[in-house]
Amino acid sequence: MRQLGANWFIEGHIDFEYKKYILLSYLQEINSHFDNSRLYPNLADLIFHYSNLIDFKKNKSLLQQAFPQRLTQADIDAVKLTYQKIIMDDQSMQEIEQIITYALGKMDPAIKTGRDIYDFVESHVNIDPVGITPLMPYHGYFSLQNGKERTNRIYEYQITIFEGKDDKYRGINVAFIDAYEQSITNTPESIKLHLINRNKFMPNPAVYYVRSDITFPLEQTLLPVAKRSLVKYISNAA
Repeated sequence: MRQLGANWFIEGHIDFEYKKYILLSYLQEINSHFDNSRLYPNLADLIFHYSNLIDFKKNKSLLQQAFPQRLTQADIDAVKLTYQKIIMDDQSMQEIEQIITYALGKMDPAIKTGRDIYDFVESHVNIDPVGITPLMPYHGYFSLQNGKERTNRIYEYQITIFEGKDDKYRGINVAFIDAYEQSITNTPESIKLHLINRNKFMPNPAVYYVRSDITFPLEQTLLPVAKRSLVKYISNAA
């Protein structure tokens, strides 16, 4: 996908028409992905840039904590240096504020479109436990069926808990294990038995059958949504 630099709105030539061209070219590609229900990494990247602009608008001193963690120290130092050069230039600041206002107005509906697609996909994802779920279901497997595709994919997952600035958050790491053709003999229950025999270190793993009734792009849409849906499902059930 077309990339926007983290500091695209203040680096290089600061000109509203030039930055507008860069932004619209980026959003055109983002929206073309959304038109084909391809969410990631497009939605996450778009939200990053939107948050970056908001942070700049709120905190023009550009302290390190005003930026998302994706920025490196080199990025931050470059922004501070750029800011020092333009802070005394009222015309440049006005141009930047015009760029930010325009960009936020254009990004906002694109983010809404992406979130609407996410909600639609999530509403078509169903999760069922396979067999008895252990008391600690934070490490196990899930089988993923994508719409009418007969090939199901098996992933091992592990849910992690990490501290945020204001709260605890849950993340999920997954690894592709295998694929199988669903049939009368290859059921989620038989696959669970196969997984138990395959990995003796997890004699009673948590196993979930995750399926969507509509076919979506796997890596760019269904798998990311399924992962977040599984985290939510396990967290609510635990």
